[in-house]
Amino acid sequence: MAASTSSTSKRTLYRLKGVAPTINAMFDALDVEQLERVNAEIDIPDRLGVPAVLIIGSFEQPVASWCEEIVRTTGCVVSRPVNRSAGLLMLAVDGEVYAIGYDQGFRLVPDRLKDQRFGLSFASRRVNPEKIRDLVSHTPGGGRTDITLVPAGAAVWSLGIAEHAQIVRRLGGQLDGLELTISRDNPAQISSADGGVGLRLRLGVDAADLVSDIRAIAQVLRAEAPAPGLEFVEQVVPVRDSDLLARLEDTLDDLLGQAPDGRVGVAVPADHWDDYTTARAFRVKINSRVAGSSTDDFSLSYVLDRARVQRRGCRLTALRNGTVTLYRHSRAERTDEIWSSSVLRWIETEVRLGSRRFFLMDGAWYEIDQEYLKVIRSHVERLIPDSPSVDLPPWVLGDKECTYNKSVPLQRPGYLCFDRDNVRTALHRGNGVEICDLLSPDNVLVMVKRAKGSDALSHLFGQALVAVQTLQNSPEAMQQFTEKVAVARKEHGRPQSFQPTKVVFAILLKDGADLTADSLFPFSQVTLVQTAKTLAQWNVEVEVIGIAAAQRTVDSVGRQRFVA
Repeated sequence: MAASTSSTSKRTLYRLKGVAPTINAMFDALDVEQLERVNAEIDIPDRLGVPAVLIIGSFEQPVASWCEEIVRTTGCVVSRPVNRSAGLLMLAVDGEVYAIGYDQGFRLVPDRLKDQRFGLSFASRRVNPEKIRDLVSHTPGGGRTDITLVPAGAAVWSLGIAEHAQIVRRLGGQLDGLELTISRDNPAQISSADGGVGLRLRLGVDAADLVSDIRAIAQVLRAEAPAPGLEFVEQVVPVRDSDLLARLEDTLDDLLGQAPDGRVGVAVPADHWDDYTTARAFRVKINSRVAGSSTDDFSLSYVLDRARVQRRGCRLTALRNGTVTLYRHSRAERTDEIWSSSVLRWIETEVRLGSRRFFLMDGAWYEIDQEYLKVIRSHVERLIPDSPSVDLPPWVLGDKECTYNKSVPLQRPGYLCFDRDNVRTALHRGNGVEICDLLSPDNVLVMVKRAKGSDALSHLFGQALVAVQTLQNSPEAMQQFTEKVAVARKEHGRPQSFQPTKVVFAILLKDGADLTADSLFPFSQVTLVQTAKTLAQWNVEVEVIGIAAAQRTVDSVGRQRFVA
């Protein structure tokens, strides 16, 4: 066998939980039946200088799943076996147990042992926020997973992640200055990492280098905070309090006993997307000796029907002990099996206890970090001044946004209305870009919105990012807007260049409620803070003000009056 000439190899590293750092404990943690199925050979290597177990085997399939279809389609007899090798190295470094899979070896690690946030936690600390290459985010309760790939890398703010509504499941990009074997041996090579459940990156091949790299990774997790701009990745924290877990599981058990109403949804396990897309059949077994009929996709309705007929207090346990098995062929036979897991990994739900939000994902409970929310709220408070820098008139309830914007210059001399007066460039064709709704006498961009929910404010904040970015990066847009301002102000001669330095978000909240950090929608607070951070990087200040509401009334002689 030819020796490898490279000192590193791209592998996925897992950190295991609940496994003692001994050879016996590592071996006992594995699934004995699966080891028998792959005809496992076991070795105890000593070269690494730490406790380690090596498993070598293969996943064999006598006849490939596609052979039967070829015979039916062509009439030609085809029979080809499938044999995929599997290697698994488990090693204990400084009291923690890690695992590395080779080829199909990752399938030998039981899901229950994997630290679900290990790779993601590392990525949030060491991936460059300006060089994100891939990001997978999930919207709890919506069954939606967004996968973004940017091979050249992009700044995290440009990826459109809704921090308040989406939970990051995987993050990858350029590594930021970590001393690993790859950086020692190839200083000019740009290294990258991809973190989710596992951590995929180039690791040292030689024993001493591999152990050294694992120690460097562990040190990052022990000593460092998430990188600025990626703090939101860590907003979700596992629930560990046993009493709280019991309350959450009781709540979900009761919910599973009710008729389906959309509160329980489907969530494909984050680390098995490839298996999900490969599978051609699914079988579910819940508190039964045999699995249900095979289906083309995971059947949530079958799972909920089976859960509902279980006794109260036993429904969640039935799902946790139940299995979902994926097959690479529609006949769903044992030889076609790809992967099997707990049913609980395939459902998700959100539970609220008072003001706290909890999510069931991948069979575990998580909460939006309360300390993170406190930091966000504190930042929002700083963005809402006691004395606003712009003076806007009350908004007459019943008037549309465009009506209000057009009325402002009539009531506040010096203000200009640019609502729907967009700039159009070669890049921004069609409707163009709306730079602002109002421009103050001292050239502050004022974005106006009446908001009954967080969606409207998300649009408002996004409008500001696009507007400022357009002015700063498009000379054509800058020229057009500067000329519009000059014409509106009746300025003569060549207009001066216009560069925004401040954005004011002017909001009529619901029907005129006072705008405070308490009254602003919680989801909108996180988006606002992220928007403010992004604009600050572009040297643009952000302020948020509330617009007072006024009622239109008619007096005894038919004259209209406005009451704030």
